[in-house]
Amino acid sequence: MDRRTVLRGAVAGALLGGPFAGFLNRAAAEPARAGALGPVPDLRDGVVRLWLPDGFRYRSFHDTEVPVVLDDQTVLPGRHDGMGAFRAGRGNYLLVRNHELNGPGKAFGDPGKAYDPAAQAGTTTVEVTRYGEVVRSHTSLNGTMMNCSGGRMPWGSWITCEETVNGPDVGPDFTGTPNTALTRPHGFIFEVPLDGESDREPITNAGRFAHESVAFDPIGGHLYLTEDNFGFASGFYRYTPQRNPFATGRLDNRGRLQMLKVKGIPNAHLEAAQPQGTSYQTEWVDIDDPAPTFAHTPGQPAPTTNDTALNHVAAQGQAQGAALFSRLEGSAYDRGVVYFTSTQGGGPAETGPDTVSGYGNGTGQIWAYDTGSGVLTLLYQSPGPDVLDFPDNVTTSKRGTLVVCEDGVNDNYLRGLTRDGRLFDIALNRLTSPTGTPRFNDEFAGSTFSPDGHTLFVNIQAAKG
Repeated sequence: MDRRTVLRGAVAGALLGGPFAGFLNRAAAEPARAGALGPVPDLRDGVVRLWLPDGFRYRSFHDTEVPVVLDDQTVLPGRHDGMGAFRAGRGNYLLVRNHELNGPGKAFGDPGKAYDPAAQAGTTTVEVTRYGEVVRSHTSLNGTMMNCSGGRMPWGSWITCEETVNGPDVGPDFTGTPNTALTRPHGFIFEVPLDGESDREPITNAGRFAHESVAFDPIGGHLYLTEDNFGFASGFYRYTPQRNPFATGRLDNRGRLQMLKVKGIPNAHLEAAQPQGTSYQTEWVDIDDPAPTFAHTPGQPAPTTNDTALNHVAAQGQAQGAALFSRLEGSAYDRGVVYFTSTQGGGPAETGPDTVSGYGNGTGQIWAYDTGSGVLTLLYQSPGPDVLDFPDNVTTSKRGTLVVCEDGVNDNYLRGLTRDGRLFDIALNRLTSPTGTPRFNDEFAGSTFSPDGHTLFVNIQAAKG
């Protein structure tokens, strides 16, 4: 969320969710030079929206700067964020896509189905060809709030995350907007099936906090969760369902939530700069009250402040020595390792909350947690904004390269991080509004490869997607 080498591999593609697009390497056997980006016209209309390596192309779709109406007559919301790609048959793909809208307002789609008819966010599902041509699209979850990122589940569904704790029982958030119009508590994760709609039932035992993303370890059976608590220390969590989701086809709401702790270092300041490659042995502490509700009178401002609610879950772990991170965002599981980003990690250690500039004084870290050994390693630390500026969503290629979305305040890139620690450029945002206003600082989000590795889908997020 925004508050304020060599490229090798098979065909890749980008979808700019508003625009949304797919870029394809016509000469997959020939590597592109690192940083050798140039203007490439959009296959949709010939307008340049991205700079890419030589030999790549893309098609954008679902640009909400003009109204887009889905097949179920829903007007497509903006703020395209996290996204997962799945097989759809006939060589096509299904994309389940988040919409990170905040504040009370009318739910999009059918209000009778909405989790909270006074909340504006949710997910939409779109079927596309491997070249980014839209086949069909519909609402798959509505009535939620600030759906930021999430994660693909290997049994065939998308978990979407609410990056807020707003609700009628909580005071106004950073925008100052009252929450009295809301009818349900927010701050949960929801499961969305591939082809259909969510049952709109939150998985409350996975916590009520500022969720960002999830990644599932099919060997250990844990769902790993990141927290982006903007002004305060964030935590890294895991949720263990009671029953095997491969057997039931979904996550249950009877599991246990835990928070990561560094062995021998209570409240380790992992947001602070440290040598790249630093590793820690870890353990997990239980969260006894994962889904709090707070006393309030309906229709009246709640006495519990938003900051109090935001920190309720993390405070339980921190009281037991849980580690402190800066703004954990995207995550991805690959071959026994969960990779996740710390947007503002890597600077001087924080001395307390920072609700103005955000908790963390660096320009980004990328962490790797080995699910078998329990070892946490600092994989990469940005030396400055010109190299890597506020890493956000992340995904992995079939070869293990990390694809990292930037959410900086200037030019935003889609960057790759090789398994040997080399950073290279994949795409540069050169989107311009129809009015001529540059949108170069709009963040990349929702990077996700098609299951066959042919196309890389990615969003560009702003008020309009």
